[in-house]
Amino acid sequence: MSILDHYAQIVGDDVIDQLQQLAQPLQGKSVVHVNSTKIGGGVAEILTKLVPLMRELGLESHWQVITGDEPFFQCTKAMHNALQGNPVPISQELLTHYEEINRDNAERLRSHLTDADFVFIHDPQPAPQLSLCPNRQGHWIWRCHIDASHPYRPVWKFLRPFIELYEASIFSLPTFAQALPHPEYIISPSIDPLSEKNCSLDNDEVQQVLQEFHIDPDRPLVVQVSRFDRFKDPVGVIRAYKMATKFHPDLQLVLAGGSATDDPEGALVLQEVKTEANHDPDIHILMLPPDAHRTINALQRGADIVLQKSTREGFGLTVTEGMWKGKPVIGGDTGGIRLQVVNYHTGFLVNTPEGAALRIRYLLNQPDKIAEFGHQARELVRENFLLTRHLREYMTLMVSLLYGGGDRLELS
Repeated sequence: MSILDHYAQIVGDDVIDQLQQLAQPLQGKSVVHVNSTKIGGGVAEILTKLVPLMRELGLESHWQVITGDEPFFQCTKAMHNALQGNPVPISQELLTHYEEINRDNAERLRSHLTDADFVFIHDPQPAPQLSLCPNRQGHWIWRCHIDASHPYRPVWKFLRPFIELYEASIFSLPTFAQALPHPEYIISPSIDPLSEKNCSLDNDEVQQVLQEFHIDPDRPLVVQVSRFDRFKDPVGVIRAYKMATKFHPDLQLVLAGGSATDDPEGALVLQEVKTEANHDPDIHILMLPPDAHRTINALQRGADIVLQKSTREGFGLTVTEGMWKGKPVIGGDTGGIRLQVVNYHTGFLVNTPEGAALRIRYLLNQPDKIAEFGHQARELVRENFLLTRHLREYMTLMVSLLYGGGDRLELS
């Protein structure tokens, strides 16, 4: 059975037929995706499945990763925070180093990128690559996974000259976009329902994982899965948990995270989380390896409620993951979480630890609502946020660029 046959069992034959139809004019076209890490974070997880699925549909799809040293990733992490609105000054020395590292990567990657029919450059880390490939042949698209709606202006002023050279840009939500002198497309991220992180698990495996981390399956459990990043507000999650235990003293909390090679702040935030937890035996702080996908799957399935109390968020794929497992989600009222969490339908949007604690209490007092919201959450993901929809929109964009953005495209 092919990969597409497996997807058809989840999304239906009509969806697969549409993908195959869109792929016809793209047969044999070379597509290269470039980002800054193979492991850790939502972009890497998407590309891990998107690239081979493109290949199965007949495209020559490849994935390249830029490399860098610690100062480079300190700079790009600051850029990430600045694009999300933090006033983070970056020294000229670091900005110069950022350009030097991109030049080094361009020397290594140029042969892969120059002749490609389509090149997708993901986020600010490799943004200068287009300017460093003067003899390029294909269509270049900048894909921004960040909420860039209110960036710190000095950093955006530095990055914009690199980005405005692209033929098109993609943002996750209309509100995330910046005005640029080329067409801008809105394509939401997605999850892969067949991946180890999202596939079905039997109850025995879920119980085994809970037992491994000394989590009581008979007591209520809330889980947040995310990197240890201040924008994910793990300290605020612990404060919400502490307030909720005043009414549900048997409550348990899991903060499951990991690290990514392009995020040097993780260790510092992890220490802040441990300090706030203060050795509470019912707060389980798990530093998981990048390949702990089935473990994360089991933790989300073992939860009564999934949290994602971000203060700023690009899209929030951990929200999508939790909803796919049929769990209500309490999420920060920001970014792409707003697109997924519908108050009193798939979960709740909150702005403070107090608000999160109130909603935890509400759901734990009404188990029927947990089941109702969870069912509605799964169906919302099935209809809107699976990888097949993501791929359809990418290929639609490529066909549009291939044919010059005509008003009407005929697909046989």
